[in-house]
Amino acid sequence: MTDLHATDTANPVFGWTGFSLASIALFAALFVFWAGPFAPQQSTGVSLGELAAEIGKSTLRAAAGLEQPEPVAPTRDLDDFLRIGVAMLGGLAIVLSVVGILRHEKRRPAIAGVAIGVGAILFQFFAFAFFAFLGVLVIMALLNSFSDVFSGLFGG
Repeated sequence: MTDLHATDTANPVFGWTGFSLASIALFAALFVFWAGPFAPQQSTGVSLGELAAEIGKSTLRAAAGLEQPEPVAPTRDLDDFLRIGVAMLGGLAIVLSVVGILRHEKRRPAIAGVAIGVGAILFQFFAFAFFAFLGVLVIMALLNSFSDVFSGLFGG
């Protein structure tokens, strides 16, 4: 009588490959987070000023009953491609590690590959969510500073 776990392969190729790719994905995510951005960026003041001007124009168009402009698709830059590449590398590591688990390879490298691959993807997601939340707070503070302008326009 043979036990299924007793038939583990001696050479866990998929598990170690998944673990290696997951480790690379995690280091790449940390590198992109700490060393980036790599594409040219506008200063924060210019971006916030353009945002405030666009909100003001949109409010005036809505108050006058005019059509809003058509949405424009944003262009991708090097930072976007790096983030996408890190996520895809983490996803590939997860898939290879799961293949290692399904082939009954040694479980430690495969489970570590899944955990680190998920960690690399979640690190990027939570960093993005945190900075999006900070951005919303800055926009709210900016709109609050313009409350006198908007209240004067609408008689409030």
